[in-house]
Amino acid sequence: MTPKTFEQTSNEPYVRHDYKIHFKTKTPEVYDNYADLMSTWFQTPHQVLDYVEVLDKKSPKSNKAKGF
Repeated sequence: MTPKTFEQTSNEPYVRHDYKIHFKTKTPEVYDNYADLMSTWFQTPHQVLDYVEVLDKKSPKSNKAKGF
């Protein structure tokens, strides 16, 4: 029996979340890219870091009128 393998279904980037880094000593910063978030996280002294909050992306509002 052949095991099932993962197949990529889309080449579009995965952009469902924004990320907010909370610091102990300054205002939080919001990132829309996970790679940028991780870069900042690993380049910041751990004494300054507090935690990361994962935020749902806000969907763009539709211009369509609601109703019938």
